[in-house]
Amino acid sequence: MVIFEDREDVRDWLKPKNYIEFWEAVAPYNLTLQDRDHCDALIANGTVEQDLVLSGLKGMAVQELSRMLGLKSRIPHIERSMKVH
Repeated sequence: MVIFEDREDVRDWLKPKNYIEFWEAVAPYNLTLQDRDHCDALIANGTVEQDLVLSGLKGMAVQELSRMLGLKSRIPHIERSMKVH
């Protein structure tokens, strides 16, 4: 498993991964993402483009891993702007 220091580390780790690499990379973390079979079917049926599915999955993975691992942003003003008032 990869050791992350902040949210940007997670984002940078996932950014270059393609669809297959993404699923392989996140498997050890047991994330609660969309079901892979469902995503595969959406792509295979042409309902949603693979890049759009992958972008959404990466965003969900960044959120969940950051929450699981207690990661904060390395850019303090981003953390402040994400808080709900």
